[in-house]
Amino acid sequence: MNQSLLSIENLKIAYKSPAENSNPHKINWAVNNVSFSVDKGEIFALVGESGCGKSTIGRGIIGLLPPQARVEGDIVFGSESTLAYNAQQMRHFRGEVVGLIFQDPMTRLNPLMTIGNHCRETLRVHRPDLSSRDIQERVLNTLELVKIPKKRFGQYPHEFSGGMRQRVAIALTLVLQPKLIIADEPTTSLDVTIANQILRELTTLCREQEMGLILISHDLNMVGKYGDRIGVMYQGKMVESGKVKEVMENPHHDYSKILLNSALHNKEKNDDDLESLNRKAKPILKLKNVEKYYSLEANFLERLLGKKTETIKAVDNINLQLYEGEILGLVGESGCGKSTLSRTILQLIKPTSGQVIFQEKDISVLSPQSMISLRREVQMIFQDPHACLNPLMTIERAIAEPLIIHKLGDKNEIRSKVTKMLNKVGLCPPEDYLRRYPKELSGGQQQRVAIARALITNPKLVICDEPVSMLDATVQAQVLQLMLDLKQEFQLTYLFITHDLSVARYMCDRIAVMNQGKIVEEGITTEIFTNPQHPYTAKLINS
Repeated sequence: MNQSLLSIENLKIAYKSPAENSNPHKINWAVNNVSFSVDKGEIFALVGESGCGKSTIGRGIIGLLPPQARVEGDIVFGSESTLAYNAQQMRHFRGEVVGLIFQDPMTRLNPLMTIGNHCRETLRVHRPDLSSRDIQERVLNTLELVKIPKKRFGQYPHEFSGGMRQRVAIALTLVLQPKLIIADEPTTSLDVTIANQILRELTTLCREQEMGLILISHDLNMVGKYGDRIGVMYQGKMVESGKVKEVMENPHHDYSKILLNSALHNKEKNDDDLESLNRKAKPILKLKNVEKYYSLEANFLERLLGKKTETIKAVDNINLQLYEGEILGLVGESGCGKSTLSRTILQLIKPTSGQVIFQEKDISVLSPQSMISLRREVQMIFQDPHACLNPLMTIERAIAEPLIIHKLGDKNEIRSKVTKMLNKVGLCPPEDYLRRYPKELSGGQQQRVAIARALITNPKLVICDEPVSMLDATVQAQVLQLMLDLKQEFQLTYLFITHDLSVARYMCDRIAVMNQGKIVEEGITTEIFTNPQHPYTAKLINS
């Protein structure tokens, strides 16, 4: 019998908690007696709710747990226990032997380094035997694999969209050609076409070079397409495992059945008589010829060689109307301008030209001071919760801050509203979360806090920038239903930005398809899906 590439044997991991100080015998295991193996060239998928222990296992394998974490059992790579490695051995093991693609790319990227220098530095540290020419060639080939063009080699992380930053994070792992890759939600921020492309390349590479791949994901469609075997996690335990096809077609554990039934891929929004609704409703938001251009300046040497400054048209002459009470979906590939457009609407960045008209008022000419009161009416759920939550604020304070800024209640009223909102977004019991900090929550839990923070002021317009992209299937369905319920209760209007077409089909009344800064097609959701007119729209749907 061939030896497995990686073996996890009765693994138990616990983080130190206040409960242990009062009762040393009470241990809350984040991972509780989990065992599985990964063979060469095999794709093993770990699925389950946010906070079930999936990411903790990944960090445990690669030695990135906090020093106070308690670990029992064993992690064996080849024939060696990695738990016995010293710091030097673990440094070489991490990256060269096992690579981790993080869920949140901004935690991996230095804001002061260009994308090219990130990759070069990684290779120089781990592969000092490579020449500068070999390093440059491998970096460019790897960036090309994840569809980052050469002209963006010298740009910084803040100049990339969330999806583009995720591609950089994937490139940083692939550039070292490790024997095992742990991919923790590797396509969370990517549109469906690029996600499929990345996973296809990644899984093909793993099989051709006999690299193992642990795919941590809540995207059951992706797992079903690319995984070989699957492990279903629930409350720290692996409740079911086996071949992907067998588990997905015939799940035995109750939680596995719930997880599979929560998938949105076969659900569709009922948009009866939508055109009549929009004739009766008045536009709450109008975009008139909105443009946002950026200049990509040549460096000193390039200017000497005659290269001119290049203009990037992130948002290119957008005309769009959003009606009161509707959900308008904005879909397209990563880097197409969706998030830039949303920030332009909020006046977080000023448009190069054009008008943003909210409730018959051109807000593109308002001063920053005038925008403060307006932002109670227009809120945003950001794509990356880690970047929008202050790490020094408790969860209670983070959600309460908009209420405090706009003076919407006294201390007791604010506490009551925050507690109620925590319940609504599924962080129960609220008392367990009020005093925590963002770093103590999983990625999915952080996203739920971000949603609660955006909805706490009862705004009229909510711009949702990939609001459920980091949530597992069961919680995703719950949060989307919550957003639909809140829409009815408070007569909200949503601009819903997503790359997940199944979510767009489930949530949106109308869809606008964006490509390279332009709206290429717009229409009622069912018509867009059943009869796309633009070739790019057809390509998205076919992916």
